[in-house]
Amino acid sequence: MTNVDIEQYKIEKEPYYEQLGNEVALYEAAYDARLPVMIKGPTGCGKSRFIEYMAWKLKKPLITVACNEDMTASDLIGRYLLDANGTRWLDGPLTTAARMGAICYLDEIVEARQDTTVVIHPLTDHRRQLPLDKKGELIDAHTDFQLVISYNPGYQSLMKDLKQSTKQRFTAMDFEYPSAGIEASIIEKETGVDAETAARLVKVGAAARNLKGHGLDEGISTRLLTYAATLMNKGIAPVDACRMALVRPITDDMDIRSTLDHAIDTIFS
Repeated sequence: MTNVDIEQYKIEKEPYYEQLGNEVALYEAAYDARLPVMIKGPTGCGKSRFIEYMAWKLKKPLITVACNEDMTASDLIGRYLLDANGTRWLDGPLTTAARMGAICYLDEIVEARQDTTVVIHPLTDHRRQLPLDKKGELIDAHTDFQLVISYNPGYQSLMKDLKQSTKQRFTAMDFEYPSAGIEASIIEKETGVDAETAARLVKVGAAARNLKGHGLDEGISTRLLTYAATLMNKGIAPVDACRMALVRPITDDMDIRSTLDHAIDTIFS
């Protein structure tokens, strides 16, 4: 077994998270039963922050993997490496989590190749095992281990989606952007801007989200709204901060930019 300092994966400081419904109780029940969990929701709506908060609340180590199309099964489970003494085995993040009893969070799982994601299957049913074929080892997952995955359904296509054989191994929770009042409160607490500024930023966010499917693939996220507020705290004029943080990152379409710029001018005039 690889010696790993479990403390390095624990979250010491409480992450700020504003509960929107009964998601905390739902997750706690799933963790208590060690059921795998799938979190679905738009970009920047708080999926990762929620998992960080739950890991802190449950006092469990958290290992997060940002999935990408170049990620291989070896990137998840481990590989042999050459060193001065020959070869040695290095556990991947999934293997490390299964050994130590951490929550393993695979963020944006659909970005990984489907032939990579199938390695998680034995960990998501009654077996709770991880075969290391290259090493000839079969790991029984620690009793505290839990697998969590997330993705944004709005970006999925037939070429980039989870197989049903994978989906049906998970419980699932839907996340959305917060209501206007809660979102404004989040922006206030995250950045320290005043209530009026936070409320105006939320109005800009709502204007952009109304354009989803009408020129925008995705609306302005809560994350971007906090970016705009942060720029304002650095002395940037509200209109300029909004254009830099809220409009320019999400579209290059000049008509959509003009529409959103006009909304910003109106809201912050």
